Amino acid sequence: MTRDFEGYGRNPPEARWPGGARLALNFVINHEEGGERSVPDGDPATEAALTEGSTIPPQGRDLGAESMFQYGSRVGFWRLWRLFQAAGLPCTVFAVARSLQRTPQAAAAIREAGWDVAGHGLRWVGHADMDEATERQALTEATRIIEDTTGQRPLGWYCRYAPSLNTRRLLGELGYLYDSDAYDDELPYWDRSIGKPRLVVPYTLVNNDLRFQRAALTTGEEFERYIMGAIEMALHEPGSRMLSVGLHNRIIGHPARAIGLKRILDRVKAMPDIWVCRRVDIARHWEKEHPP
Repeated sequence: MTRDFEGYGRNPPEARWPGGARLALNFVINHEEGGERSVPDGDPATEAALTEGSTIPPQGRDLGAESMFQYGSRVGFWRLWRLFQAAGLPCTVFAVARSLQRTPQAAAAIREAGWDVAGHGLRWVGHADMDEATERQALTEATRIIEDTTGQRPLGWYCRYAPSLNTRRLLGELGYLYDSDAYDDELPYWDRSIGKPRLVVPYTLVNNDLRFQRAALTTGEEFERYIMGAIEMALHEPGSRMLSVGLHNRIIGHPARAIGLKRILDRVKAMPDIWVCRRVDIARHWEKEHPP
């Protein structure tokens, strides 16, 4: 793969979002609980990333960390589900296949809400160092499980942090429309570096509730101000933009944080310049309006 340091440069294309909107705003719920590393699943230790733990983890199984993940699927998911349903706004789910298998009620609720699902791994593990045969098997199995549990065949994919050198090509071979394994732009683009052009809908770790875990944000009010600031800046600039907002059941799902998300949803649904949409809607729009 070659690296492109310029992209669209000083003349990004006019996105032509539906309804004349200037900003395509996509909320992403990461549904990962039950797919993380855990001793009961045969792993040598419990997953420590993205928990609220402040103590030295024990050797082997960490029941405290396990329960923090379980809060996400038991409580956090449903709080987010209620907020989006009450606001009448769509979102996208980055779903770990094993997580959907272990939370059939959530899978049914995703289906009922009409949210789109992008694959986020067979389990919540990295792809960067997988050999091609292992990754192909994992992608194939994850695709099957997501379709079986939600009734929809995923068209998008997002790895845990970094893909392998084979991921984008393998996804094309498996019939995926796009992937979000990039953080390098604010508009979709076509990657022409691996033969047949592949659609990329970039993601972000900046407009993301991960900032709570790093103590960069501490209150729902701060999250609201932070995300609305990104929206204000995007609308201030000429042309059109895309903005992703990353959410996690076990992070933003706590009441003191979720109130900030509620206020964001209440505000953006009344803003005519914003198209709040699913990620697959962005991908299909770009494929139609900006073919390779």
